[in-house]
Amino acid sequence: MIVYFKKNQTVYVVETQQGFTAEDSSKLVWLFSGAEQITEEKLQGIFIGTRKEMLTPWSSNAVEITQNMGLKNIQRIETLEEVQVLSTASDSMQYARKIYNPMLQQIYQNPNQDIFKMDIQPEEIIYINDIEEYNVKEGLALNEEEINYLNELSAKLKRKLTDSEVFGFSQVNSEHCRHKIFNGTFIIDNQEKPYSLFELIKQTSKDNPNYLVSAYKDNVAFIKGPLSQQFAPKTQDKPDFFETKQKETVISLKAETHNFPTTVEPFNGAATGTGGEIRDRMAGGIGSIPM
Repeated sequence: MIVYFKKNQTVYVVETQQGFTAEDSSKLVWLFSGAEQITEEKLQGIFIGTRKEMLTPWSSNAVEITQNMGLKNIQRIETLEEVQVLSTASDSMQYARKIYNPMLQQIYQNPNQDIFKMDIQPEEIIYINDIEEYNVKEGLALNEEEINYLNELSAKLKRKLTDSEVFGFSQVNSEHCRHKIFNGTFIIDNQEKPYSLFELIKQTSKDNPNYLVSAYKDNVAFIKGPLSQQFAPKTQDKPDFFETKQKETVISLKAETHNFPTTVEPFNGAATGTGGEIRDRMAGGIGSIPM
């Protein structure tokens, strides 16, 4: 079921498995800075909010906060912004279409219990008759060599390629992962070069290992760190006194590639990078400690 809270022009949309007690509602009123719980009848008008198909990072965080507050049945929380009422409903809708972002947002008129309901069915597999034409139509940015390669592959497989195969191939060369050329053979002025681009990058650590402990084995590298002092409980499995220990350290070095917009996530690309930063450093080795 959907429960609405409203404060000024902002509406908080709460999807929950069951209704709220008076205590639950008071917790949410506090969380939403004094927003009032309202019925659908009071929620008439035009609103702009996130697309129903997209669960936002903000929603994930908000739901986790409610779980920590003892509200266990909430599945999703999103916000809507009420559109300014103009002289006619038609004018208001026209204004909404001018200011909303169709990539990320949706226009909702008189929101109700079906606000997050989706009836989208998977499309049938499409077999591509003309890869060059499909490339232009879908904006895949495949070059002539790539189109020729896919046509040759289609002939070799003795079938037409599917839409997902061609689209997937185009994404191998995404905005931040040049995988098609990173390990490729470079032929410049008809001469094959001894190193790929990735091998050239790796060569720097081979020539100057210095304090390097690990590199190019995962998504994070390590160098030798200083002898440090750790102030921590004597034992980790039960309450204990704190003590100071000498500890040899290694320091993680990482460059996160997902900080920028991509086709998959045009505007929230950095949210992916935040998770990558935490995961890669923590997964780099046994005993890693976040600072």
